[in-house]
Amino acid sequence: MTQISVVIPVFNEEESIPELTQWISRVMIQHGFSYELICVNDGSTDNSWTVIRELSKTDKEIKGINFTRNFGKSAALDAGFKKADGEVVITMDADLQDSPDEIPELYRMITEEGLDVVSGWKKERHDPISKTIPSRFFNGVTRWISGIPLHDFNCGLKAYKRKVIKNIHIYGEMHRYIPLLAKWAGFSKIGEKVVQHRARKYGVSKFGLERFLNGFLDLISVSFVHRYKKKPMHFFGLLGTFSFITGFLITCWLIFQKVYGLSKGLQVREIVDQPLFFLALVALIIGVQLFLTGFIAELMTSNQSMEPEYKVEEELNF
Repeated sequence: MTQISVVIPVFNEEESIPELTQWISRVMIQHGFSYELICVNDGSTDNSWTVIRELSKTDKEIKGINFTRNFGKSAALDAGFKKADGEVVITMDADLQDSPDEIPELYRMITEEGLDVVSGWKKERHDPISKTIPSRFFNGVTRWISGIPLHDFNCGLKAYKRKVIKNIHIYGEMHRYIPLLAKWAGFSKIGEKVVQHRARKYGVSKFGLERFLNGFLDLISVSFVHRYKKKPMHFFGLLGTFSFITGFLITCWLIFQKVYGLSKGLQVREIVDQPLFFLALVALIIGVQLFLTGFIAELMTSNQSMEPEYKVEEELNF
């Protein structure tokens, strides 16, 4: 088995790919690692795929996956993980801001310390304040919700045991939460390493401030999916039952008021003339709808498939 698989999502990084692959190869040869380098071209509009193809002709350790269009970083990582054959799988960004010199220590922490996941921590960042402050806030909230004491969930430099990446499925924009997905899958030995963060050498950042808003939405989504993916009726059924019972009790109270008033010879408003009647009606209808939603979700869950959301156009050296 290959010792290390390096998975690199690529999006418009034609200038940095040759330098990055040479650097990784130099580190691997220096430390005597058997390795493979999987570059996943995520629909680049520049010459990134042409560069990867040419490099793969002269270096059989360099393997490539080319998407038909841009599907996102999560899809790129998922495709790379499916093909990875290494004992330890390491991910890093293609922009040269992650240093390949960190690879030997990441490998050691997985193999010798017995960790399932090691996440990089860019303690000193070469980013503008418009990125660092939102990032710290985002990481603080994620630590609080997830219960995982990592400082930098967004760091692309991470290491995983092979069995971890083979037992999780990444979709949407969940690449930020792979440690959380790993923990929920039973791989709870998660560590952290301070890593070097280099200034971008080529091109411009592909990420804007919107990724932090998307990050919070993804956190809510992944938390909900983890808790109720296999038991959606527990969520929708509980809300539906509460809503239905509330509407039923209000209806009973209105009927009781009407009957009691008539028995005492009092003048009582018609039930349909009271605002509470419409509130009860809405609660009853919503309750039934939520219950049916839970039932349909249960049927979908029992018949769901795990087809990848991305399409591969070409593969190299696999």
